[in-house]
Amino acid sequence: MQKREVEIVLSPAEAYDELARYRALLDAAGLKPGEADFVHLLRRSIDARGRNVGVRLRADVYQTPPPRELFGPWVQYQDVSQAAKRVVIVGAGPAGLFAALRCIELGMKPVVLERGKDVRTRRRDLAALNKEHVVNPDSNYCFGEGGAGTYSDGKLYTRSKKRGDVQRVLRLLVQHGATPEILVDAHPHIGTNKLPYVVQALRQSILDHGGEVLFDTRVDDLILADGRIRGVVTGQGQEILGDAVILATGHSARDMYELLLRRRVRIEAKPFALGVRVEHQQSLIDQAQYHRADRGQLPAASYALVQQSDGPGGQRGVFSFCMCPGGFIVPAATAPGEVVVNGMSPSRRDSRFANSGIVVAIEPADMNLKRDGVLAGLRLQQEIEQRACQLAGGTQLAPAQLLGDFVQNKTSRSLLETSYQPGLVSVAMDEVLGAGLADRLRQGFRAFGRKIPGFTTNNAQIVGVESRTSAPVRIPRDAATLEHPEVRGLFPCGEGAGFAGGIVSAAMDGERCAEAALALFSA
Repeated sequence: MQKREVEIVLSPAEAYDELARYRALLDAAGLKPGEADFVHLLRRSIDARGRNVGVRLRADVYQTPPPRELFGPWVQYQDVSQAAKRVVIVGAGPAGLFAALRCIELGMKPVVLERGKDVRTRRRDLAALNKEHVVNPDSNYCFGEGGAGTYSDGKLYTRSKKRGDVQRVLRLLVQHGATPEILVDAHPHIGTNKLPYVVQALRQSILDHGGEVLFDTRVDDLILADGRIRGVVTGQGQEILGDAVILATGHSARDMYELLLRRRVRIEAKPFALGVRVEHQQSLIDQAQYHRADRGQLPAASYALVQQSDGPGGQRGVFSFCMCPGGFIVPAATAPGEVVVNGMSPSRRDSRFANSGIVVAIEPADMNLKRDGVLAGLRLQQEIEQRACQLAGGTQLAPAQLLGDFVQNKTSRSLLETSYQPGLVSVAMDEVLGAGLADRLRQGFRAFGRKIPGFTTNNAQIVGVESRTSAPVRIPRDAATLEHPEVRGLFPCGEGAGFAGGIVSAAMDGERCAEAALALFSA
């Protein structure tokens, strides 16, 4: 096997034209057409640091046939319908689904319990939320098959390289229908419109190989005995027993934190972040990032921003979160009487709008620990979400303010067109967030306006509130065994336990917890 690794920078027109790209890579390898057997693209990223935007490509050029293992093999699953070991998995988000698949791979039977509906039926509840302002506490943008990630953009970028095999997770997603481009893009993305089909395929793999997936099955209690978990009790009163329980409920399952506290299973307050969504015209972000009005074949531009702010308790970070180029703002409430917003993008990222969370780090010192104890962060979230709902009229209309007006502390007499389907109401965001949090956001926006021309003007608006960035509670676990330090056989997992922050990191954590469950059985 003869292979040459090459790295080149092409214009967007060349990089996204398959034939032009192929010829350029061969030329970089010193070869002519016909002298290469195969070109394997390894990495693709956009370099917009200069005035002329380039696309950086890294590839292996093979002069002889590449090894068979280059693309495979796909993971082969065994039948575990009669397996001796049974693992109960609470939650069918990325952590729960990948934990279930790993259980099957390791010869254990998973029983996945999801409080929400399957991904197709779930769409009706999302439509009711968007159009009729009806919040179903068990089926919404946060709860249901696939978890929050299914209808929240599908970004797959993660910095959690040490927590597991990122490429393995991406390959499993491709095996279940995701585009192979996620294997090479520097910031891979599936898209809200395509993720439901991938999620259904993941579920089908679980069912086809002897696992179980139960929808409309909320866990209301734990079966504990002699310092060990034996199973769970559902909202219908059914006892579901298992040799281990993986708790993968996501960052918005507040009733699970209440249950753990009531059952004296230790939990801890942890830092999180809270703020608003900012919405611009995508063309403004494209112009700022690509230095050109027409981006041509380039994807919708994104940004990542961070700034330190001063205030009571010292400095706190203000930063962009879950930036959605060519996307939409959606209602992410999980209970009536609260307004929460999030962002998502379709696979083509072709909306006229760009939006991003702009949030402030919230430390334990910023919470009322004396009054609310370990649930202090959760209570802070609830207070602000409920205030947002009240000030905007008591429905899913969201409070909003023109960005320039917010920075100058002015009331917005009118608002801009928005991607947020339920609609907006002009509200002074200081009233929603409180003066301290609002002032930190102002500091951040002023700094961001110096970094991106046109960012901080009345051609943009902020929409509240972005409060579900991560869990405000951590469910502790032993670093070696991944078990809860006080409950044998209980594996806190994913975002809801405070050990992940996105689809890929949650999926990797789910796999690790499945492996830890096998180690428990082998001990």
